[in-house]
Amino acid sequence: MPADRPVPAAFVRDHTTPGRPSLVPEVTLRVASDVVALWEAIEAERGTAPTDPPFWAAAWPGGQALARHVLDRPDLVAGRSVLDLGSGSGLVAVAAALAGASRVTATDVDPFSHAAIAVNAEGNGIPPVEVLGDVLGEEPPAVDVVLAGDVCYDRVMSERVLPWLEAARARGAEVFLGDPGRPYVPVDRLERVATFDVPDTEGPQVRRTTVWRLP
Repeated sequence: MPADRPVPAAFVRDHTTPGRPSLVPEVTLRVASDVVALWEAIEAERGTAPTDPPFWAAAWPGGQALARHVLDRPDLVAGRSVLDLGSGSGLVAVAAALAGASRVTATDVDPFSHAAIAVNAEGNGIPPVEVLGDVLGEEPPAVDVVLAGDVCYDRVMSERVLPWLEAARARGAEVFLGDPGRPYVPVDRLERVATFDVPDTEGPQVRRTTVWRLP
């Protein structure tokens, strides 16, 4: 598959199964039951081995916490424009739409994520979600709310994303970050607004996951 060719929705449907995230059972999400098989399918589709894991094929804890929070507190997004940064599966974007957001935009660098977001939006009966690629090198768009789940998964990514989130806040957006206790989140600069126990996607553990707000 050429790099500039969109990933067909059929690929996502063929290599994932519908499920309901444990913390957000209102949402139907396509997830991978066999990640190794999915990696092999991606390699066959692209003609080259993927360089990053298929983050779009799982319901990560930070995203689940953010999705739960906006569904519990729809006033945060209802009638407002929302950007879901590092959307992956589109779980948070779908939750924002279900909570009444007037416009939802998702961003992700992975073209397979773009296809997954479209499939998951359709599967939950919401309008198509606008999807953008890497926006971290650009000025944040003018939106009312930015939601970012699981984006501080390593130091390099955190050093890119946190200044961007701060710039979005400076432009007037409310910014919420969902994270299960990773060491790269500057908690001393954030306000805790909700905490959830999220079953781990890769085992029996439960991960204490926090929704933070940039003050």
